[in-house]
Amino acid sequence: MPDGALIVQSDKTLLLEVDHPRSQEARRAIAPFAELERAPEHVHTYRVTPLGLWNARAAGHDAEQVVDALVTHSRYAVPHALLVDIADTMDRYGRLTLTKDDEHGLILTTTDRAVLEEVLRHKRIKPLLGARLDDDRIVVHPSERGHLKQELLKVGWPAEDLAGYVDGEAHPIALAEDGWALRPYQQHAVDGFWHGGSGVVVLPCGAGKTLVGAGAMAQASATTLILVTNTVSARQWRDELLARTTLTEDEIGEYSGARKEIRPVTIATYQVLTTRRKGAYTHLDLLDARDWGLIVYDEVHLLPAPIFRMTADLQARRRLGLTATLVREDGREADVFSLIGPKRFDAPWKDIEAQGYIAPADCVEVRVTLPDSLRMAYATADPEDRYRMASCADAKLGVVERIVKKHKGEPTLVIGQYLDQLDEIATRLGAEVITGQTPVGERQKLYEAFRTGELDLLVVSKVANFSIDLPEASVAIQVSGTFGSRQEEAQRLGRVLRPKADGRTAHFYTVVARDTVDSEFAAHRQRFLAEQGYAYRIVDADDLD
Repeated sequence: MPDGALIVQSDKTLLLEVDHPRSQEARRAIAPFAELERAPEHVHTYRVTPLGLWNARAAGHDAEQVVDALVTHSRYAVPHALLVDIADTMDRYGRLTLTKDDEHGLILTTTDRAVLEEVLRHKRIKPLLGARLDDDRIVVHPSERGHLKQELLKVGWPAEDLAGYVDGEAHPIALAEDGWALRPYQQHAVDGFWHGGSGVVVLPCGAGKTLVGAGAMAQASATTLILVTNTVSARQWRDELLARTTLTEDEIGEYSGARKEIRPVTIATYQVLTTRRKGAYTHLDLLDARDWGLIVYDEVHLLPAPIFRMTADLQARRRLGLTATLVREDGREADVFSLIGPKRFDAPWKDIEAQGYIAPADCVEVRVTLPDSLRMAYATADPEDRYRMASCADAKLGVVERIVKKHKGEPTLVIGQYLDQLDEIATRLGAEVITGQTPVGERQKLYEAFRTGELDLLVVSKVANFSIDLPEASVAIQVSGTFGSRQEEAQRLGRVLRPKADGRTAHFYTVVARDTVDSEFAAHRQRFLAEQGYAYRIVDADDLD
């Protein structure tokens, strides 16, 4: 009997023994198709879901590889019924395909007539379909391409979209040839996306997702619409494209609250696109303003619901989603799969760290104890007030000061959720603070001062979660967060993972109030880091060296 690191159970859960000598190998083997659910110290629990299996299938993994991963790493015999279920589930992907021909246009085709008959019985699917051509083919109106894929996924028959894409308006874009090239994994990501036509690339923060976007744009050589989270991110995309491609300033437009430029490459914020006036989305005409050849969704795990609705109508355009994690706190991973596209490339963080492209990280949870007076106030508080009370406990302030002192001289970020808490920390540390109210120009000055070493400490709110280029941050101290958001944890760790010139380790601290909802939410956020292979050390504030 092989002594594997996994225990595979018939309820589709996988138990991974963290201290097993082959645990990292097993984790990498199951990462393409299994989602981490719980990550306490010694045994991590993963679950095999249909969506995970279909994402793996779309990324080029077949049932034989999945079965082999489980059998190779399982300590005990894998339940036969589970293996059969995995094979059957993965086989569902592709029995329905969307294709196109010159005579009839978009067609839903099946290799299994019974499946087509089954989906025709669903009242939400039948209205999306047109004339029956024969037993195996039925016409689909092009405007229903996205909606149909959504509904088919809901009933367990995901369609493989092979209908192709319009080229859009041609526009010359090439990567600049001035001593740099895409890293091998970035090129693989571009190739995986281009071969699939649309889909999502999952890469760690700091691993160069923007460069993958630039590579895809060069491949398309067409007008491109890039959707980003905020104005700072839009300007960083512009700067990176100017540095890394042959595009000029005149070819790149910004479409935000501040500017309304539509150019061959247009960078728009989600916020401006989802702005409503008198119940209408007034800026959606941007999507029809040009014959776009490529649409790039930065931080695709944060897509607002209205963008999903728009994307359902953009199925003839190539779509690239970029993210550090496919986890969505609202559970809409299925919409990403059906409307943006399946996962086309996923590089585990530890693999890229091993290649030297992101820094190794030491993750520490520092637990503080609330004083008796606050514990009593916490115990009697309304549930909706407890998280803020625990997050903003004064006991955290001294711990933050000690950590900052320990790493004096190293570029350090203190990150939190609550503005009054951040103001107090900034005052005690004599540091600059950046929040959503900080003007963009002022933010960029402070980021530049941090980047050049003029400042080595910044206190930042959650505006620092997304797309902010702080390449030399080596210490992050998290004092409060957005409840249990794993997305946020990924972004915040990413702030310190860019490789350091001297090869030093990055440090990621989370200061947590024990015996409160603060520690419960912290455990939830840490699931993401455990999924990527990072170990969390837990220390008491009194033992912090």
